[in-house]
Amino acid sequence: MFAKEIYTKRRDQLKKKIKSGILLFPGNVESPMNYVANAYHFRQDSTFLYYWGLDVPGLFAIIDLDEDQEIIFGDDFTVDDIVWMGPQPTVKELGKSVGVKKTGSLANLSERIGGAQNKKRKIHYLPQYRGENIIKLEQLLGIKAEFIPKYVSVEFLKAVVAQRSRKSSEEVKQIESALKISYEMQTMAMKHTGPDMYEREIAGLMEGIALQMGRGLSFPTIFSIHGETLHNHGYDNLIKAGDIAVNDSGAESLLHYASDITRTIPVNGKFTNKQKEIYQIVLDAQLEAIKAMKPGVKFREVHLIAARVIAKGLKGLGFLKGKTGEMVAAGAHALFFPHGLGHMLGLDVHDMEILGEEYVGYDEKTRRSNQFGLAYLRMGKELKPGHVMTVEPGIYFIPELIDQWQKEKKFTNFIDYSEVEKYRKFGGIRIEDDVLITKDGHRVLGKPIPKTIAEVETMCAG
Repeated sequence: MFAKEIYTKRRDQLKKKIKSGILLFPGNVESPMNYVANAYHFRQDSTFLYYWGLDVPGLFAIIDLDEDQEIIFGDDFTVDDIVWMGPQPTVKELGKSVGVKKTGSLANLSERIGGAQNKKRKIHYLPQYRGENIIKLEQLLGIKAEFIPKYVSVEFLKAVVAQRSRKSSEEVKQIESALKISYEMQTMAMKHTGPDMYEREIAGLMEGIALQMGRGLSFPTIFSIHGETLHNHGYDNLIKAGDIAVNDSGAESLLHYASDITRTIPVNGKFTNKQKEIYQIVLDAQLEAIKAMKPGVKFREVHLIAARVIAKGLKGLGFLKGKTGEMVAAGAHALFFPHGLGHMLGLDVHDMEILGEEYVGYDEKTRRSNQFGLAYLRMGKELKPGHVMTVEPGIYFIPELIDQWQKEKKFTNFIDYSEVEKYRKFGGIRIEDDVLITKDGHRVLGKPIPKTIAEVETMCAG
């Protein structure tokens, strides 16, 4: 945990944003794999971690704004539990460790919420993603589970987004701690990937590093020779000579802050000329995008800078034709770059995604586009100091998407489908780093991981 004063300060700041009612914070519980005693790896809710710091299952917390009380609720472990688990702190001891004086049992929570509802007091809660917590809220609030999303407190949600979006120096240090793990994961993959291996051999080694150095993976690793599938979580492909492998992976620090890095690896240790040409366009797009990042610039414009670099580069190779600005405005480039440039990073790898991208990545000044490709941009609004963003452009040749657009005769004034067909089995290339917005610019976080063609090939040779 951080020092308890950090959590106290965070809660004090939150209390200034909302006038009245009770703020309800469900912590996560353990989830069984196949029977109760055999649980998945426990991961605490990120908002609970942010305000209360306790990485323990079975807790709830409230901030009673009207009575100016902070209370953590949970049930102490019994001796029977301790036989299996060893000595455990009491709920009161847990509360004291994060600056909370008042605690109670889960039964006390039900009484407290019920009493507040009888007085017609507002109970604020956030969007939920765990079935167990939705059921618990149904029991606490008397709202049917299917209607829980309807009564989410937008006021609470906006206050949390505003606070969690801008990372403190302590949080940035945690992200950089996770990036130290990413460095080891990525460079190991470059050194050890080769023909006649299965993808799972490398994916497994990377997960071992993440567990050895931190809290494990921040998301399921994407390590695939089919990089054209953007979120490919299977590892059963046999790696062959001449393949390229997209390695999109990340780790959690000891306090659960995430890293998220992508590199593309030539399986033979050397890129082919075709691979070099596409790789260099992606790298140029990433570098130009990062260069443009500073407070006051909309991340949507940074995305479009990367899109124009990609379009210009593909035009130079004969895949696209016409004026670069016009093809990007129309969305023709999205055949090759069909996703957003990046997303916020923090306690979640897609930070606060459960709270809603319309609040995290957009606002009254910046609305989401409905254009294919640009519509998938998770963050479009102005960058501010303290934002940590991933920057991950890519170029992909997706056979099904190519077939669909060609059948529809889509953007034939911009796309030369005969040239695209020659690269049908190329796959995909993506390059990603994590970038902090500073007071007057930006800083790429973490120890530099090889990403130029020469650097990657040199590391592969190692």
